[in-house]
Parts: sequence; C-alpha cells; structure tokens
Amino acid sequence: MFPIRDHNPSGRTPYVTYALMVANIGIFLSYWPIFDDPYALNAFYVDWAMIPAKIVHGGSYETLVSSMFLHGGWMHLAGNMLFLYIFGDNLEDEMGHLPFLAFYIASGIGAGLAQLASEPASLIPTVGASGAIAGVMGGYLLLFPKAKVDILIIFIVFFRILPLPAWIMLGLWFVFQLFGGLSTPTTGGGVAYWAHAGGFVIGAILTLPLLLRRGGAEFWDRTDGHPPHPEARYVYARSRIPTVRRKR
Repeated sequence: MFPIRDHNPSGRTPYVTYALMVANIGIFLSYWPIFDDPYALNAFYVDWAMIPAKIVHGGSYETLVSSMFLHGGWMHLAGNMLFLYIFGDNLEDEMGHLPFLAFYIASGIGAGLAQLASEPASLIPTVGASGAIAGVMGGYLLLFPKAKVDILIIFIVFFRILPLPAWIMLGLWFVFQLFGGLSTPTTGGGVAYWAHAGGFVIGAILTLPLLLRRGGAEFWDRTDGHPPHPEARYVYARSRIPTVRRKR
C-alpha cells in the first residue's frame, strides 16, 4: 500500500522539488558502480553517511546534510522520490522556493539528530532523504489535512486505487514509524524509524508559523481542511481483467 498521487495541484512550477529529485538521482548514479564492491561502498558511507558515534565525538557534522542525498538501493531511492514528488510541490507552492529549500534541509538535519538521539553510540551509517521528506509530509498534513491522496493497494493479484484524506494516510504512516521505532532495537540496521518520526514532527513544527500567518484555525475553517483551490479530478476506470466465476 503506497500513495501514487494527490488531488492537490500546485499553482506554480516546483523548481526546488524537481532540483532535489535530480540531485538525489544524480548523486545515487555517481556511486552506483561501487555497489558491487562492499569495501568501497562501506568506505564511501563512512565518509559521507551520518554515523551517530562520530558526531557525538565531535566530528562529521557535514554528514547530517550529505547523508540525506544518499540511498541504499534503487527501491529506497524510488520510494523517497515518489513521496517527494507527491507532497513536495504543494509545500513549495505555499512557502516559496528558497524558504522551502531551507525547510527541507532543516527537516533533514532534525531527522538525523532524532535518529542520533535514539542510539548515540551507533556506528551504523544512516542514509536517505526520507527524514527530510517526512518533514514535508508533516507540513503537508498541517496545511491540507483533508486533501485526497490516492493509495494503490496491492494484495497478491488484487489491485485497487483508494482515495483517502491526507490525515488518515499520513497519520497512519506516522503511527507505523512510532510503532517501528518502539518495537525495533536501535542497535541493528534497517529502517531509521526515529529519523522518519522526528522529521515528521519537526516539519509540522516548522510549518506552524506559516499556518498561523494564514489564520491558523480560521484557515482550516475557510477551507474545511481541503486545499484552498479546486482539487484535481481523476477518472477511475474498472479493470478489464476478466474474472473467473465460481461454479455452482
């Protein structure tokens, strides 16, 4: 189950969102050839990934930024870029290009610090844009809680697109991150749940001044939590895959 699009068109070209996507993809391609060499890849991550223990001992602060442009594989990259593409344009539209870029970087740094706080002695490299993108999602939820997001549900051979309000989709995502963080030992590798949860909260906090400038609760009252412009409409066609009826 994952989002494929929202019904919230942006009013201007999201140049920063597109530039961030190009940067993430370009950087990933630049070191993709060393994925076949574990030693070279590990050395690369030691230099550029966020390693909590190194920061705690007073070094490698720059990796709080560099790590958010690195990914551990194609699926990791594709998933993050999909989320950034869906939610980034609307926040950039509301904030403006340069403020959105500053917001994105700040959310990513905050997410890295949240992951560091969960296991400060860890020597495991942390990579990925998901902490910064989680901040985008937190800001999106604050501004557009009832914007529709289309979710693609895949269950074995069953496919269905289900439109959900953003507060349900993003709220469930946040709960899953909290559950994952609380139930998964931080001493092992895997998903950086606390970076996701931390980035989400920081993004919401950083978006709060913008919401207040829009009128706070009055902004929600005027729009009923929906985007302040007509929502995009999509046609949902029935599948042409034939069904096999059960014999009686």
